Amino acid sequence: MTTTPPEGGPLAGVRVVDLTTTFMGPYCTLLLAQMGADVIKVETPDGDVVRYIGDERGTGMGPVFLNVNQGKRSIALDLKDPAGREVLSRLVAGADVFVHNIRPEAARRLGIGPDEVAAVNPRAIHCALRGFGAEGPYRDRAAYDDVIQAGCGLAAVQGASDEPAYVRTPVADKVVGTLAVGAITSALFARERTGRGRAIEVPMLESMVTFTLLDQQGGYVFDPPRGEAGYARTASPYRKPYRTADGHLSVMVYTDAQWRTFFALVGRPELADDPRYRTITERTRNVDELYRLLEKELLARTSDEWLAVLDGAQIPAAPVRSVPELFTDEHLAAAGLFERTEHPTEGTLRMARFPISFDGDHPRRPGPAPRLGQDAADVLTELGYGPERIRQLAEAGVIVDRGDAR
Repeated sequence: MTTTPPEGGPLAGVRVVDLTTTFMGPYCTLLLAQMGADVIKVETPDGDVVRYIGDERGTGMGPVFLNVNQGKRSIALDLKDPAGREVLSRLVAGADVFVHNIRPEAARRLGIGPDEVAAVNPRAIHCALRGFGAEGPYRDRAAYDDVIQAGCGLAAVQGASDEPAYVRTPVADKVVGTLAVGAITSALFARERTGRGRAIEVPMLESMVTFTLLDQQGGYVFDPPRGEAGYARTASPYRKPYRTADGHLSVMVYTDAQWRTFFALVGRPELADDPRYRTITERTRNVDELYRLLEKELLARTSDEWLAVLDGAQIPAAPVRSVPELFTDEHLAAAGLFERTEHPTEGTLRMARFPISFDGDHPRRPGPAPRLGQDAADVLTELGYGPERIRQLAEAGVIVDRGDAR
């Protein structure tokens, strides 16, 4: 089995050498692959640890790995061996983008810092994904999503005044991975004008602090502070999916016009002129009372009855979907978000396509996620290695050559 680079898409012709693991970096390079880039995933001989999350069949092809590494080509290298580092150097020499999430000291030992990469390929975009920025005292600390959710204030916000809590998805990894895509594509655009690459650092902590503060800084946007931190609306204990007569519904009444309409719908039109609710400033101060009203009124009708009324009134509302229910949602089905694909070793898969369109078209789905080292021979041949040298590297354990999987 060979994973072929995707055709078409705005990043067609861009080659990315991907030395990232777990979630943040692979999510970044997944998005690049879905937009057409040729992503070469460089793994250790043991493989990315995410291969083994939920890997019930023992194939190294767990469901998270299958999702986040679609369309990439895999080469497994022993970078402790000089021959492995030589292969990596050749990869970098032909790359448009080099991405890694290795801590600064380890990156220096491997010779993959910005200066070393620029010496090999001055046009390459060097993107280092870090837990913490290189300028601060945390720079060499290890970091995972949970640690960053805690350190950036998000866990405290999520837990409100009770116990701190994590968002139940690696949101820091995915947000920062998306920011990295923007930085990389911006640097590629700049290279078209200047002819030279850039060194990008994308730190998780600093990125997620700015993400959290956007709406949560409150009075601390002023120096000295003029009030408390936080955003009263999102902190309200009554901000939640509300029970209806037969289920749960999310209802977001926000503008002046929407509140006037809602008050009329529930037979309380006089509330539109109540000083507590006339403006968004006053509604924010009294948000708990408003959301208690929502909680009480929504019990009076079924979810479908409310959806019909609220949709007609242009008030945003949606039923609460479980993950399995996403696959039967009528809108997602009509949009063609989910596609079935055949994986050569894992069978039929159902995957979400890239959601963004260009000129009305979505980029072609990239190929399936690769087995460990399955593309070693193809990639090394592209780099100028002959069959005998490839065999020697495999026998020495410098590469994992999974030719049996092709």
